[in-house]
Amino acid sequence: MLKFISFGSGSSGNCYYLATATDALMIDIGVGIRSLKKHCRDYGVQLNSVRRLLITHDHADHIKSVGSFSYEYKVPVYATPLVHNGIDHNYCITRKVADEMKKNLEIGRPIQLGDFSVLPFAVPHDASENVGYEIQAGGVTFVIITDAGSVTDEMKERIARANYLVIEANHDVEMLKSGPYPEYLKKRILSSSGHLSNEDCGKALAENMSESLRHVWLCHLSEENNHPELARKTVETILKSYGIIPGKDMELEVLKRTVPTGAYELE
Repeated sequence: MLKFISFGSGSSGNCYYLATATDALMIDIGVGIRSLKKHCRDYGVQLNSVRRLLITHDHADHIKSVGSFSYEYKVPVYATPLVHNGIDHNYCITRKVADEMKKNLEIGRPIQLGDFSVLPFAVPHDASENVGYEIQAGGVTFVIITDAGSVTDEMKERIARANYLVIEANHDVEMLKSGPYPEYLKKRILSSSGHLSNEDCGKALAENMSESLRHVWLCHLSEENNHPELARKTVETILKSYGIIPGKDMELEVLKRTVPTGAYELE
């Protein structure tokens, strides 16, 4: 059995906790360290039980506290070499990851990290590099795909293998197009290296999920260009058009942007 908690999901900060009975890791750590400590106290999570940090990419909302956390708790940071380099050169990160705490991952090569079998896979986004993770432990396959401008064949394969899936539903296209963002930013978000829309997320799920998928969480919603209920309803409508009924065939939820969501027991 795995325990899953989202400590934040969105441009204000992303951080996901995954634990077995004897091991724990975090995926991204873009929330403030003081807020994270408070949330963990509220949830009874011992931060010194976290033995590894996995990083998806080098944007500040995913790495804000990575150096501070790694330094305080003596936790190694796993990322691809390009992502490590991006963290080193991100001016938003005041405390960098110490060289001895940097551990390299290779896209497409699985690695055993304690109780977790981890497979990084490429996800298109305008960062130095961006990866999703397929994580297996205790007979459960957990997949996270965030900050994805488009859906690749590799991502489709990971969706098809997931028992539990965190996937981006960043924006509603019409809200974005008619909203206040400058034109260059709208183009960036809509590009193949930007962010997934609600519609694209729904289609990716409907066309690739298997019967073994039990729970989906929509992540990284835009505050300005989306709404939790809109994201959920859009994805639900697309799934139903394919004959897939959320609440019956699988569970569908939206992760909160600035406060924790969970804890979930994944069996």
